[in-house]
Amino acid sequence: MKTAILYAGQGAQRPGMGLDLYEGYPEFSKAIDEAAAVTDFDLKSAMFGSDAALLARTEITQPALAAFAAGVTAVLSRYGIQPDYVAGLSLGEYSALQAAGVFTLDQLIRLTSFRGRAMAEAGRGIDTLMCAVLGLSSEQTEAICKKAQEETGQMVQVVNYNTVGQEVISGTKEGVRRAEELAKDMGCKRCMELKVSSAFHTSFMEGAGQALHKKFRTMNFGKMQVPVVFNCTGRELEGEETIADLLVRQVQSPVKMRQTIEYLADHGVDIFIEVGPGHALSGFVKRAVKGAAACFIDSAADLKDVLDKYGKKEA
Repeated sequence: MKTAILYAGQGAQRPGMGLDLYEGYPEFSKAIDEAAAVTDFDLKSAMFGSDAALLARTEITQPALAAFAAGVTAVLSRYGIQPDYVAGLSLGEYSALQAAGVFTLDQLIRLTSFRGRAMAEAGRGIDTLMCAVLGLSSEQTEAICKKAQEETGQMVQVVNYNTVGQEVISGTKEGVRRAEELAKDMGCKRCMELKVSSAFHTSFMEGAGQALHKKFRTMNFGKMQVPVVFNCTGRELEGEETIADLLVRQVQSPVKMRQTIEYLADHGVDIFIEVGPGHALSGFVKRAVKGAAACFIDSAADLKDVLDKYGKKEA
């Protein structure tokens, strides 16, 4: 049996996230306290408070979710849950790299804070929209994006390959709205507009990619201790690829989550643990991999269930 830990991305945040974990697990609270000492805003108030609008700001969402993930990772490690692979959706890839030993906690928080600001700046002033398309094949979704772009002259593209029958598209509001019309004409089950601040994982994020490229040149990466499956390739590092190059590509390229999950299953993973908040990724696993054990950690109760099932009593 092999285990993979999957880390949730932006959009999974919720007011109050992690408060019960902070009160119940010293490893979690230690990680949050260390992360809070790095941010230039009140991290704990943002996470544990009730201001959803504050938490939804990209430059706050990203380090907050990264801190949550680091705290859960510390608890899992304390109880002997060591994954065979790690991966994450978009922002979650940074948490996967921290879990794999590439980033320290300090680097993780500083880097996700930087990334959040760079992405917010790259999208400033652009009228964009992001939408989940349910019930079409990947090829159909790609086709409606191409047609909408041709008809409107506006950018629209697939930005997330989530699971079977679910992709996310993004681009200008005009382009995405036309793609929604075409998707409905093609028989999609639903088009669900997402509450995000910009067209992430599109060419609009080129400026963020350039900023990250410069940032990475000033950093020292640690040695990868656990294999990471990357968003923009759906597999592990190959050939001359570098982590920095893939992260630069990631911010402006589609996230291949479905391919990532399938890669993990093909390499013997049969236990998937999602580190939230939320449970979107475990849902993707259940749709993509028949018979896989998929669970999520959104709360202290969820974490206890995972530790009871997979943890070591004496760790």
